[in-house]
Amino acid sequence: MENPTALYLLPRRASPLATAWWIADALGAAAFAAGLANAIGLAAGSDIWFGMGLSVMLLVAGGLLRAMSQAAAVYWGEKAAVDLRKAVRATMFPLLLPSATLRGRLVGEDLRLAIEHPEQIGGYAARYLPIRASANFIPVIVALIVSAASWVAALIMLATMLPFALGMALAGFAARKESEEQLAALGRMSGLFVDRVRNLPTILLFSAEERITRHLAGATEEVAERTIKVLRLAFASSAIMEFFAALSVALVAVYCGFSLLGLLPFHPPEKLTLTSAFFALAMAPEFYLSMRRLAAAYHDKQQGEAAAQAMSDEAARCPTKAVSIPILAPIESLEVQAFSIDYAEGSRLGPFTWNWEGPALHCIEGATGSGKSSLLRSLAGHAPSKCGRMLVNGVQFTPGSINHSIGWAGQAVALLPGSLRDNLSFGHAVDEAELLRLADRLGLAKLIRERGGLDAQVDHRGSGLSGGERRRLGLLRALVSGRPLLLLDEPTADLDIKLAAEISELLLDASRERLIIVATHDESLARKAKSRLKLQ
Repeated sequence: MENPTALYLLPRRASPLATAWWIADALGAAAFAAGLANAIGLAAGSDIWFGMGLSVMLLVAGGLLRAMSQAAAVYWGEKAAVDLRKAVRATMFPLLLPSATLRGRLVGEDLRLAIEHPEQIGGYAARYLPIRASANFIPVIVALIVSAASWVAALIMLATMLPFALGMALAGFAARKESEEQLAALGRMSGLFVDRVRNLPTILLFSAEERITRHLAGATEEVAERTIKVLRLAFASSAIMEFFAALSVALVAVYCGFSLLGLLPFHPPEKLTLTSAFFALAMAPEFYLSMRRLAAAYHDKQQGEAAAQAMSDEAARCPTKAVSIPILAPIESLEVQAFSIDYAEGSRLGPFTWNWEGPALHCIEGATGSGKSSLLRSLAGHAPSKCGRMLVNGVQFTPGSINHSIGWAGQAVALLPGSLRDNLSFGHAVDEAELLRLADRLGLAKLIRERGGLDAQVDHRGSGLSGGERRRLGLLRALVSGRPLLLLDEPTADLDIKLAAEISELLLDASRERLIIVATHDESLARKAKSRLKLQ
């Protein structure tokens, strides 16, 4: 039984045009077989249905129709698949990108879910659905056409369909579980590989190459084993299908041949001529062709359903997006009770209880790895946090629901291809004079002048910018955002003493109008704070 939860990302109906063209292919085959059978009957001096000229026309028209219908069926199927992939990716990316840390997923695993898995379900829409829909009609159509020449041959075809369909169903059922396990193994390997590449400098620093190589080798070996199992089942199912198709065609051939030779062990139920017998025999493979195509496309079904199941399961784990309220101004208090961060692997930070009053500057301190950055991310709803109550100005909210009020500056600064102005304003109107004044206090005035002003172009890598410059651009972006709550992660790290002191004074000035929460190791900055939360 199909799992409805797994299939909500899959289309319920095949492309009507792709289905129609697959059916037209069977009609082309009938025209070609009629022309060929009549030409052979004419050459052998047997009974014929029409003249040689019409035979040639049917041969040419049938061949052209088959070529055109197969090309058109593939085209319309792929078009439906492209539309499906776009829709699925448009659904998955907004769910996965903001919630990776909340779900404890590796980047590579989510990339496979959002990029590779839609490719898998594309085959479901492009091939399996239209071929399955056409397979409901083609055998009946072919049997009706053949019955005009030999009703016994048509009856043989219909009788042999049952074991053919049963064998295909059994093979497909066995392959489904293996396909799901193969996709899961591929996802684990992708996530592991991308994560290790991202952390390659750290791996080299700690001389962990051999251990990481073993991890990757183990994941690769698992994928290889799963793939071999899937291929083994695919080849076995193909062999079963081919056996039944060959057996069925052989039965039609034996009946037609023995009937023409008069060797049937029973009274012939009909009179066959060479032309009608050859036509029935030529159409016999076409009767099973749609089922053989369906058997070949059944792997697309299994892969598509397994991919849809994986995406559906992961989508169910994505938290419901918090409804972000309009900007609050000013924020007079941020109170959290019994706040904790729970990670997927079982580690936990907290619980904490605090009340940050504003406008003011507050600091979070602690050793590296104690969770300062995680605590800031959790306030923006980007870490798996749990809290009894979160009160903003005495009103209860959930983490992530006040993001319109938050200005963020982390250690890793995201840049978009475009001008400095666009990267600093993010589409909002800003006071250019105030922006340049703040840039000067952050030590960025020289950078802006040398690059030709605020209209200077940058790429997403921040080429030509040092790490400190990118971090200060992120801080400048948060300051000019006009948001009443600023969350800043190590704003004075890796700066000389003079510039760090200037930034500390700038933050102190800004805290007279805003609530600013800073994660820092800078003791001089922490001394200026109204409160200090120390993490162990």
